[in-house]
Amino acid sequence: MAPNETGAERPGHPGGERGPEPGATPSPGGGFAWELLLPAAAAPARRRGRTLQSALRDAVRSGRLAPGTRLPSSRELAADLGVSRGLITEAYEQLTAEGYLRSGRGSGTWVGEAVRPGGSPAPGPVPERPSPVVDFRPGKPDLSLFPRAAWAAAQRTVLGSLPHRALSYPDPRGLPGLRSALAALLTRRRGVVADPDRLVVCSGVTQATTLLGLVLHGHGERSVGVEDPGSPVHGPVFDACGLRMTALPLDGEGLAMEPLRRSGVRTVMTTPSHQFPTGIAYSARRRTELLDWARSVSGLVVEDDYDGDFRYDRAPVGALQGLDPDRVAYTGSVSKSLAPGLRMGWLLVPGQLVDEVVERKRTIDLGNPALDQAVMAHFVERGDYDRQLRRCQRAYRERRDVLVGALAEHFPGTEVRGIAAGLHIIARLPRRYGPEGRFVAAAREAGVALRTLAEHEMSAAGPDPAEGVRLVLGYAHLAPSEIVRGVALLAAGVPGR
Repeated sequence: MAPNETGAERPGHPGGERGPEPGATPSPGGGFAWELLLPAAAAPARRRGRTLQSALRDAVRSGRLAPGTRLPSSRELAADLGVSRGLITEAYEQLTAEGYLRSGRGSGTWVGEAVRPGGSPAPGPVPERPSPVVDFRPGKPDLSLFPRAAWAAAQRTVLGSLPHRALSYPDPRGLPGLRSALAALLTRRRGVVADPDRLVVCSGVTQATTLLGLVLHGHGERSVGVEDPGSPVHGPVFDACGLRMTALPLDGEGLAMEPLRRSGVRTVMTTPSHQFPTGIAYSARRRTELLDWARSVSGLVVEDDYDGDFRYDRAPVGALQGLDPDRVAYTGSVSKSLAPGLRMGWLLVPGQLVDEVVERKRTIDLGNPALDQAVMAHFVERGDYDRQLRRCQRAYRERRDVLVGALAEHFPGTEVRGIAAGLHIIARLPRRYGPEGRFVAAAREAGVALRTLAEHEMSAAGPDPAEGVRLVLGYAHLAPSEIVRGVALLAAGVPGR
């Protein structure tokens, strides 16, 4: 028997439905249902049943059929729509199973109470802001440099040779072959102490930071120090792990030690090889002082080596982790060297935290995709990754030089701060181009997107007029011609020239 039929008829009511339940909405009457479903009833025969179900489902979801509304009997509705009763019966049964309708012996079929239609119509399209003509915002690599041919060749090789068992659930730390390849690479290029058993393959630095944050919270930590100015990414990640962010100021050598000692934190997030965004490299003395502090409080230094391979005036400074692998957790990724969309990074964990980090990784995602890991391992082992780094270094060094030269030409007196490294510079323009807010507004009008150093500062002091206009300018993703054009647009549009 169909779910809406009782088996006992009442004169004038085919199907014999009883009266409305207490508090229920009366049936809307034929006109509503017929007008709503007539287009669906006219669909081609092979699609008519599914189309009727979809139309009825949409009516409930949109609120046109309110919760508690009694529906016509299958016989009545089929007659008025001119379709077979079986189609209506099937539609009622399907939507009852999905929770849109409810039915009971002797009570008919009703719109269920579980569905909560939206209270307002869907908003219209949000007007799009015009894209900038030139975008100097930092942090983006040149995605056109991704080595498609070499990566595709690695994929073909791996697919042809990877054993079936390698496609099962991976070790949450990562495939042994990739961990060994990365350990050798990082030891050679960054001077870390890289035991493959202490290396965890992650979905980028953000996941590595999340894993550490969750483990530290489990140890009772409730705050973590971050560099000020610093990356806007770190704060929200630690906050999601239940850790309060403590902003710590910098001086010319790195983190200022006295504020760090007074802060009471036992964990600090750092970018010592190329501080983001100021561009300084921690001095040898400051590295030693930072590690002495970590030992004295039984603490942890988290090293984000986000662009450590890109140094243009000399060999890159080795990673801090190599000086004390038991007090430094080291993390990096391929986001700047290959592409952030690969979502692949690594975390070298101090021995005392390895098991807990690995268990957190297991519960979060059961490990990174095995095929991608195998391709990356092959890519590193064949030397393709080293070749990619050299290619990026040449391109990014040229673009940095072009940007520095263009600023010198169009904004005389500009000071470029920080070491010659990475994917961005700090440019301090003379005071005559300020105030900073007016400069940024003029840049926007000229079609140039950029960021100021003040946007990366956590202190409430705001821009210092005596410092002039301080800009954080990314260049790696821009062709040299775009860089020249962007600086020329700035020069034509901003005051003070």
